[in-house]
Amino acid sequence: MNTKINTNLLLEVLEATPSSQNIMLMGKHGIGKSQILEKFFTSKGAKVVTLFLGQMSDPGDLIGIPHKNESEGKTEFLPPYWFPTDGKPVVLFLDELNRARPEVLQTIMDLALNRKLAGKSLPEGSRIISAVNNGEEYQLTELDPALVSRFNIYEFVPSVDEWLLWANKNNIDERVIKYISANHSELDGNSNTTDNCLEKTPDRRAWQRVSDIILQKEVLSEAHKSIIAGIIGQKSANRFFDFLDKNRILSASALLLGDFNLNRKKLETYETPEFAVINDSIFPFLEKECDGICNRGKYVKMASNLSKYYDFLEEHNLREAMAHFANLFSSSTYPNTLAFIVEHCETTFKKVTEFVASLR
Repeated sequence: MNTKINTNLLLEVLEATPSSQNIMLMGKHGIGKSQILEKFFTSKGAKVVTLFLGQMSDPGDLIGIPHKNESEGKTEFLPPYWFPTDGKPVVLFLDELNRARPEVLQTIMDLALNRKLAGKSLPEGSRIISAVNNGEEYQLTELDPALVSRFNIYEFVPSVDEWLLWANKNNIDERVIKYISANHSELDGNSNTTDNCLEKTPDRRAWQRVSDIILQKEVLSEAHKSIIAGIIGQKSANRFFDFLDKNRILSASALLLGDFNLNRKKLETYETPEFAVINDSIFPFLEKECDGICNRGKYVKMASNLSKYYDFLEEHNLREAMAHFANLFSSSTYPNTLAFIVEHCETTFKKVTEFVASLR
């Protein structure tokens, strides 16, 4: 069984692993492997070269074109377009490794072990990272154990909380965020549920495309439903629209920046699942709002309404909702939110801390 890691642990793995060691990430499509790698290394000034091995028809696509050296009378390979010729190290990201043809994989063997292609060495300090899909739903090439042994292997399983935090920071439509908050299993879907390879199921990239279509559109039409069904599948689209029809739940921004006395009437109609959705939206919302300089008046408003919200849970003895709030509060996922509560909601901080202690 391979070691499972989430996004935070992946970043630690990338930071701690020396460039001389290769990394292989296993995981489903659409979960953000390539985006995370590119963002991490480019932030450090490194160049990331992504090669889609599943699209290469023969080793020449990887090692370059043969060429006769007239002065020596020998055949050599011209460097491919991506090969670094300036002597600066690169991060070579080998995507779709287990979709590559067997003859391409033979070329990867020398690259993974010796950092060489057709006799040419990668610059000192270069890294090799590969990504593979795992699951019966994929058409894959079996990897040679000798090749596998040249990689440190991790199964990348990013958490839903990490995605919700990312979604809040990247302007994903609030309706999508609320739906995923209430239906965690819908984030990545399950492509194993169908024998039809063309039947759409949701994944993280698909939900971002849904957000792009409905963002800033207050009213969604039947046409939107058809469009979205083509992105996440008919079943998931039906569930998404049913949720929007039945669950007009207060958003984090409406709760924390609106009139709490008016919102209280809505809160009184909710049950535990609705409060869990609200809690899930509050923490990433505050994490985003508190990441940088914020208007003091806005801080005061958010602090007052957050305190009133927690008091409401306490007054109505909604212990499951309080426990869920406390679990998010105790998580290391939201450091800005925790700092905000400690600094601006002193009484609430004390109450939540006491509640957590009472559970032990």
